[in-house]
Amino acid sequence: MVELRGIMAFYSIGDVAERCGINPVTLRAWQRRYGLLKPQRSEGGHRQFDEEDIQRVEEIKRWIKSGVPVGKVKALLEESRTITHDDWTYLQEEMMSVLRYASPTKLRAKIVAAGREHPVDALIDHVYGPVRQRLSLDHNTARIMCSMFDGILIEYVAATLTERRRKSGKEALLIGWEIDDRVRLWLEAWRLSQSGWHVSVLAEPLESPRPELFPGQMLFVWTGLTPTRRQQELLQHWNEQGYTIKFHQP
Repeated sequence: MVELRGIMAFYSIGDVAERCGINPVTLRAWQRRYGLLKPQRSEGGHRQFDEEDIQRVEEIKRWIKSGVPVGKVKALLEESRTITHDDWTYLQEEMMSVLRYASPTKLRAKIVAAGREHPVDALIDHVYGPVRQRLSLDHNTARIMCSMFDGILIEYVAATLTERRRKSGKEALLIGWEIDDRVRLWLEAWRLSQSGWHVSVLAEPLESPRPELFPGQMLFVWTGLTPTRRQQELLQHWNEQGYTIKFHQP
């Protein structure tokens, strides 16, 4: 039930759950366990959410859908409060504006310039992730723009990984494990390379990494979301067998 207080509307947890497509149990966990939400309380002690809270819920959903573990969302939200509404939102809009030209040359130049001016983690989390999310709408034009954007991102990341090999570092192979977003896999390879690794990408995601095919190699697996219990057990089993394999968790 929506309660109006003055000119501000307040929503119950059931209202928010229905409006945002989130289970109330999940909303409570986001508040109690992760500190992601801070709803007000009515005189009777019931949670009351306003429009800003609802926008925050949608932002949390976006981060989680883009592959960020829920335990790391709070730090991103706090960081975004200081810069997103300025630098990052402006850069997102600039990127969208360039995309509307449908010019690979202009888009390539913009991505190269952004890579020189901003940290990799910030670009992935605050620009490329949100822009790709906006372009994932079910409209033909947006899907075409997204396809062009993804293609040039992969091209850029591949060139960056090659350039990174000119510096000292250790070899590693990044494998997507039960994921759908191949472009994000390349972005995560780019992120991983910032830790000093010479990263090769197994471009086709696998249902199982099969480390026995890569003896003696350092393997990273990216699951997109928090690894399942089964995945954690398999990773532990492989490490006990002597394989060097780790979860890549940004």
